[in-house]
Amino acid sequence: MKIRSDILRVYQALHTWTGICAGILLFIGFFGGALTMFKQPLERWASAPSAPLAALAPQQMDRVVAQVLAQHPAARQEFTLHVQRNEANPAPVTWSAGEGGRELQLDAMRWQATLGADGALQAQELRPSLFGEMVDMLHRTGGIPGHLGDEYLGVYVMGVAGVLYFLALVSGVVLLLPTLVKDFFALRQGRNRKRFWLDAHNVIGIASLPFHIVISLTVIVFAFHDQFYDGLQQMVYGERKMWVRPAGAPGPGDVSQLMPASALLQRVQQEAPGFAVTELLYMDVEGKRPLVRAGVAHDAYAVRGAQSGYVLLDPYSGQVLNTSMLPTKSDTWSSIVAPFFSLHFGSYGGDWMRWVYFVFGLAGAFLFYSGNLLWVEKRRKNQLRGQDALPPQPRRTLLLAAATVGVCLGSVAGVAGALLAAKWLHAGAANLNATLMAAYYSVFLACVAWAFWRGAARAGAELLALCALLGLAIPLTSLLALGFPALGMWAHGSLGAVAVDLAALVLALLLAWGARLAHRRARSGPGDSVWSAAAASGAAARAAVAPAPPVAAGAPGVAPAPTGAAAAGDGQA
Repeated sequence: MKIRSDILRVYQALHTWTGICAGILLFIGFFGGALTMFKQPLERWASAPSAPLAALAPQQMDRVVAQVLAQHPAARQEFTLHVQRNEANPAPVTWSAGEGGRELQLDAMRWQATLGADGALQAQELRPSLFGEMVDMLHRTGGIPGHLGDEYLGVYVMGVAGVLYFLALVSGVVLLLPTLVKDFFALRQGRNRKRFWLDAHNVIGIASLPFHIVISLTVIVFAFHDQFYDGLQQMVYGERKMWVRPAGAPGPGDVSQLMPASALLQRVQQEAPGFAVTELLYMDVEGKRPLVRAGVAHDAYAVRGAQSGYVLLDPYSGQVLNTSMLPTKSDTWSSIVAPFFSLHFGSYGGDWMRWVYFVFGLAGAFLFYSGNLLWVEKRRKNQLRGQDALPPQPRRTLLLAAATVGVCLGSVAGVAGALLAAKWLHAGAANLNATLMAAYYSVFLACVAWAFWRGAARAGAELLALCALLGLAIPLTSLLALGFPALGMWAHGSLGAVAVDLAALVLALLLAWGARLAHRRARSGPGDSVWSAAAASGAAARAAVAPAPPVAAGAPGVAPAPTGAAAAGDGQA
C-alpha cells in the first residue's frame, strides 16, 4: 500500500505526540488494569485469615436477613446477601458502616453476619482489606490525587489520555500500513537495537489492536459517564422512569413485609434460567424506591458488570422491574452497551479469559514504555545528521527519559511494596489500608526522585532490579510465613493466593532479565544515547572543558581547542 510521504509525516507527528503525552499515565492504567483481573486473589493474599462461616440453607437466609434488619438499622440503607460463597465473600451477609460512593475510604468498616448453631444472629465488625480497590483506583486515576466534584480528578485526566490514546492508535495503524505485510511479526535482532524495539512495539500494537480500540473508547465513556448519562436522560429518556413500583404493592417502609429472600431467589432463577445467582443487593428498603439488584453469572455471555449481569426486583412484591442488564433479555440499547462493559472488564469466558486480559494489560504497558524509548532514540538519530561528533542530548529528552523510567517502574515497585507491607506491617498498623496507600506513594515518589537524580541510564537498570527484588520478595514472604509462624504472618493455601506467588515469581524473573539488559545497554551502548551511562560522563567532561579560558596555540601542557565539526558538536544544546 502506497501513502504519500507528507501524509505519513503528519501521522507520525500525531502518533508521536499523542503517545508521549498519554503514554506514562496509560502505563499505570494498563499495569493496574492487568492486576484488577485478579482483585480477589490479591486481597486474599494480603488479608489475614479469618474463620470461615458456615453456608446457609434458603430458609436460614430468610431468617438472617430478617434479624439483620431488625437488629442493625444501618443495614437498611444497603446490604448484600451473598448467595455464592468464596474466599472473597466468606460471610452470608455484609454491609458497610459508613458512607458509600466512588471514593476509596481507607478507614471504612464493614459488618458481616451469619446464624449461629442456635439460630441467633452472630455479627462482627471488621476493617476489610482494600488492596484490590487501591489497585483499581490507580488503574482508573493513574494515581493522580484530588477530587473534582464527586469524582477523582485523575479519572477525568485519564479520560483525556484515552482520547489521545485513540488518536495514537489510529495514526499508528496508518504509519504501519505501507509495510504491514512485510514487517508484521518481524523481530529483527542485531546491532541496531532501535529496530528490535520498533519491531516489538509494532507487533504488540497490531496484534492487540482490537483490544486497545475497545479499551480506549470505554476509558472515555467511563471517565465522562455522568455527562453522557445526563445527556441521554434529557434526549432519550426524558421524564420516563427506569422502573415504576406496581400499584398497591406492600411497603415501602415496613421491612417486616419484605418478600423472603428464598422467594426472590426463585423469581430470579425463573427469569434467568441457566445463570448462577451470585448475590442479592438490597438498596434503600425503607425509602421511596426500594430495590433488589440480583447478580447473575454465566461464562458464555457478555455481561454488564465486572463479573455478572443483573436483574432488578421489587423487594416487597418480588416483581421483576428490569431485565435490560440480563444478556438473554436485554433491549437494543443494552445489547449495544453491555459488550463494551464486558470487553473492558474481561467478564466473559471464565478464568482463562482473565489471564488473557492480564497478559494483554502487561503487553499494553510495555507498548507505552517502548513508545517513549523509541521517541528518545529517534531524537538521537535526528541529532546525528550532519554531525561528525556525538552531540549531547537536550535537557527535555533527558527529563522525559527520567520521567518514563521513574513513573513507570515506580508504579510497579509501589504496588509490590504495598502488597508486601500488607503482611510485614500488619501487626503494627492501626489502619492497614492507610499504611498500604502510604507505602505505595512512598516507594513511587522515591523511585521518581531516584530516576531524576541518577539519570535514565543508571536508574533504568537500578529500578528494574528493585522491581525484580520486590517481586521475588512476594513468594519468599509466603515461604517465610510457612516456615516461621512466629513472625506473625500467614500464607493461604488457596489456589488464588498461590497463583499470586507464582505470577510474582515469573514477573520478577522477567524484570531481572530486563535489568541485566538495561545494565549492559548503559555500560556499552552508544555514547550519545540517553540510555548510556557514558553519555552523562561525556556531558560532565564537556561542561568542564567549555568554560576554559583561551590559550595561545602551542602552550605547554594544553591540548589545542577542537575545531570544525567537532567544536560544533560539542556546542550543541
